Amino acid sequence: MCGIVGYIGNKTAQNVLLSGLKRLEYRGYDSAGIATLDDNDEAHIARSVGKISELEQVLSAKPHEGHVGIGHTRWATHGGITVTNAHPHHVGNIYLVHNGIIENYKELKEKLNKYEFKSDTDTEVLAALIDSYYTDKVSLKDAVAKALKAVRGTYGIAVFSPKEPDNIVVARLGSPLIIGLGKDETIIASDASALLGYTREAIYLNDGELAVCNRDGAEVFNLAMKHLDSEPEEIEGDVEQIQKGGYDHFLLKEIMEQATTLPNTLSGRIDPKTGKMHLGGPNLTAKEMRDVHHIVIVGCGTAYYAGLLASYYMEQLIPDITTEVVIASEYRYRSFHLPKDSIALIVSQSGETADTLACLREIKKRGIKTLGVVNVVGSTIAREVDGGTYVHAGPEISVASTKAFTAQVVVMLMFAGMLSEYHGGNSELLHKFTNELAILPEEIEKNLATHKDTMQALAKKYAKYNDALYLGRDTAYPISLEGALKLKEISYIHAEGYAAGELKHGPIALVDDTFFEVFNVLDNWLFEKSIGGLHEVRARGGKTIVLTNSKKDIDADDVVRVDSKIELLMPLMLNTLQQLFAYYMAVERGNDVDQPRNLAKSVTVE
Repeated sequence: MCGIVGYIGNKTAQNVLLSGLKRLEYRGYDSAGIATLDDNDEAHIARSVGKISELEQVLSAKPHEGHVGIGHTRWATHGGITVTNAHPHHVGNIYLVHNGIIENYKELKEKLNKYEFKSDTDTEVLAALIDSYYTDKVSLKDAVAKALKAVRGTYGIAVFSPKEPDNIVVARLGSPLIIGLGKDETIIASDASALLGYTREAIYLNDGELAVCNRDGAEVFNLAMKHLDSEPEEIEGDVEQIQKGGYDHFLLKEIMEQATTLPNTLSGRIDPKTGKMHLGGPNLTAKEMRDVHHIVIVGCGTAYYAGLLASYYMEQLIPDITTEVVIASEYRYRSFHLPKDSIALIVSQSGETADTLACLREIKKRGIKTLGVVNVVGSTIAREVDGGTYVHAGPEISVASTKAFTAQVVVMLMFAGMLSEYHGGNSELLHKFTNELAILPEEIEKNLATHKDTMQALAKKYAKYNDALYLGRDTAYPISLEGALKLKEISYIHAEGYAAGELKHGPIALVDDTFFEVFNVLDNWLFEKSIGGLHEVRARGGKTIVLTNSKKDIDADDVVRVDSKIELLMPLMLNTLQQLFAYYMAVERGNDVDQPRNLAKSVTVE
């Protein structure tokens, strides 16, 4: 979770740190703080509870001078949301920011009994541990390395000391850190968005690596102090992509721009002449493609639901394949068995999700090939999988994921299309999928424009409710799960997604006139069964919203009909309406849409 920035150069550190923290605020916004060194090598700390704007107010009263500093925006793990628990932490000669969890901090704290601890955090214990090793005979780099050998858990850290004012030491294990290399300056950040506008070159630290950063760049070592060669890589993206572009919220921007980002997902991956799909990233030979008969899809939250929807399509397209979709936070602890003819799709928007990364590593230990379905270029998962495909959805700044869901499903569908050709799949069905993918961006654009006002009006009508059920059958079931998740994430309404056929097996007991239900109804062979569930709800006083592509008569409180050439991929069309509905519900209830309470964009801790 938490966001880390660091700066050493010729600019005023405070300004660079605040700019970086604003771009990383989606990683946590319980508290924020910076520590800087002035030109007299004196350290100064400013911290505040709440968002970066609160920290700016503190600094406006007493600005920090100097050209060296570290900053942090916090998603609380150990200790309450207080100024005392906010980062940076200062112990002795050590100033430290940290993303991760030190699991053995209590044990370490007992051994460090000469220190008087002020906070309830594991981070302050780590700062004290480094300080205990930091002497006139031991450099900051060596003290950090020695301390990190003694800890259990995960960390991304940035450390400085007034005793070595020309250096910032950084290290990572399980939490991302990127070192941006500018002209006479070095910028450190948890992800590349904080570096845009300063540099296009960066070193991506790997687990178990430590770096000493100064104005001239960075030297990278392992914890045994062996010097490592680290070639800079180019940062993708631009500043425009991480700005609102005239929208009130990033979430609305990201929903609406699906029509423009999806072409990036599809570009060069479908042959317009033959209709064949091609993803270069998986790096699979023809034999390897033919030998795959089991696919396990791993994800958390929205990525899990994207995988679930994709699995329905895979089973349609590939006649001799079985699919398994698993929740990473559970699967990593199971004694799972994967047949040798398996392949694993590792799905993550950020590419840093801790549970998903842990599953990836466990699956690789079993000799199973892994393929990443990742949005963030250069992320840890993207670097550790055997192959994979970037979804190219562009940066998602809002905590709730929207456009990445659509792009993930599309990428997995294209992968299924590739496999289908090697497994004797239905060529007519594949051709139909190909045609729908080609027109999907423009159809989504039309759908969003047509129904934007409608979904806003529905939100005004239903914003007073505190409970909801989302129901669907077949491919409408995964999007019902996703629709419920979006609503609860940003509107704080208790919402549950269910397979519509399960309504009678428990959920219907909840239905009364204080509930509303969203039915995703596809005009297919299950239409009548879906409508049957709708009638059961209405008979018990439930308020009903139907999202559908059917022109048939439907008795519901509100019906939103999608008129589109899309048929097989209609769930993706309906889901964009759910995204709009959740957005406007959050707005109507006065919530912080982009930064909902208790959540963070990238879940890098268990």
